[in-house]
Amino acid sequence: MSVRQSSIDSLSCKHDFYSEFLGDIHASEETTVAHVFVTLGASGDLAKKKIYPTLWWLYRDGLLPPKTHFIGYARSKLQMADIREKALPFMKVKNGEEEKLEAFFKVNQYISGDYNSQADFQKLNQLIAKIGSCNRIFYLALPPNIFEPATTQIKNVCMSQNDQWTRVIIEKPFGRDLETYLALRDHISTLFTEEQIYRIDHYLGKEMVQNFMVLRFGNSIFNPIWNRNSIASIVISFKEPIGTQGRGGYFDQSGIIRDVMQNHLLQLLSIVAMEKPPSTNAEDIRNEKVRVLKCVPPVNIKNVVLGQYTGKPGADGEAALGYLDDPTVPKDSVTPTFAAAVLFVKNERWDGVPFILRCGKALNERKAEIRIQFRDVPGDIFQPGLVKRNELVFRVQPKEAVYMKVMTKVPGMAFNCEETELDLTFEKRYEHAKFPDAYERLILDVFTGSQMNFVRSDELYEAWRIFTPLLKSIDNERPTIVPYEFGR
Repeated sequence: MSVRQSSIDSLSCKHDFYSEFLGDIHASEETTVAHVFVTLGASGDLAKKKIYPTLWWLYRDGLLPPKTHFIGYARSKLQMADIREKALPFMKVKNGEEEKLEAFFKVNQYISGDYNSQADFQKLNQLIAKIGSCNRIFYLALPPNIFEPATTQIKNVCMSQNDQWTRVIIEKPFGRDLETYLALRDHISTLFTEEQIYRIDHYLGKEMVQNFMVLRFGNSIFNPIWNRNSIASIVISFKEPIGTQGRGGYFDQSGIIRDVMQNHLLQLLSIVAMEKPPSTNAEDIRNEKVRVLKCVPPVNIKNVVLGQYTGKPGADGEAALGYLDDPTVPKDSVTPTFAAAVLFVKNERWDGVPFILRCGKALNERKAEIRIQFRDVPGDIFQPGLVKRNELVFRVQPKEAVYMKVMTKVPGMAFNCEETELDLTFEKRYEHAKFPDAYERLILDVFTGSQMNFVRSDELYEAWRIFTPLLKSIDNERPTIVPYEFGR
């Protein structure tokens, strides 16, 4: 078996559209259309930590079309050697891959230029044109204030010609509130069709999020109990054990709600609560997600707890510093670093069930999970308080797992019961399987033209509709922020 085929088989995600696309890769290179992947913002953190490593892994495993070239574009006056030096520590190059790595960097180029300069984008277009007629992907690894000039120049100067396509990947944040999102949406929609736009939320590419639909819709045991009659509450959590790490000035412009809750956690809510789509077609899935979000009223600030971390007395390093100790953060900032909010889905399936979204920095561990708690056993025949509620837990990260908390009899002569777990930990069950990074899956999706794991325009409208009133209340009313110690 070839290395390329082995890599393909090892991918845990095997959608039909991947199979068809990857089959085309094995066609003659002389008849295969060239592809160019342009990273705008190539000198930034996202590019060096995620984009270049992801492109390398896809190239290394033979998952990209043979005639794929890569171009970095940024304002920094750098050379490709500088980009390579920045990205290499994050690329996880193994022994024996040095020759492949050299081949990868031979199809990489870098050009510096401004984002509102048509002359600079013409130089970029000339560089692309030297490769020949090709499909073009532009990844906007840029601050939101750069989106407008960069996309305008792409449209005016750098679109593909003839029968080739152009696709644009946009990173969050997609605005700061409903008004700014609508302005961004209106600008982008005048330049590109919805089919050309890929709004990336990397949580949709995570293995456990992908697996959730299979576990729910591929098993008949879950659907009859997936409703308000059986489920008492659903808790969706995101925890980080680190603070802002010197980037407090940037974080203060968004806060934990904009940074995590309004996008990552709300996406998980929509997948948990959605009805079964007619198929795995991208639009069928996204239609169901939008239907759920339309049933969610705006968050009431009375159902929200906000927190901001302080330094831990006696601790060393970052843990000794609170959020306000960061010199880039205003001393009177009420930007939350922790938030817990209760949302409700007002439809027949979920009416009355609280969806509790929790996220925060400087907490006690790194974890993201979906915890579904079922109702108490009716007519409990055991000693009061002995039987605990069942829970179904999907651990998104780290160490992907699904486990069910159930009651069982303690072995022995006595008739006692205790809580235990039915555990599917993926690294144990699939010991030798490859777990693709979320960005690997999503960037490959862009090449294949699948939008299943990307956010549609109307999804974002509903997300901002739900959270904008809360965000405005925080900005205008400066509510009480509960301090919590680093690492709690």
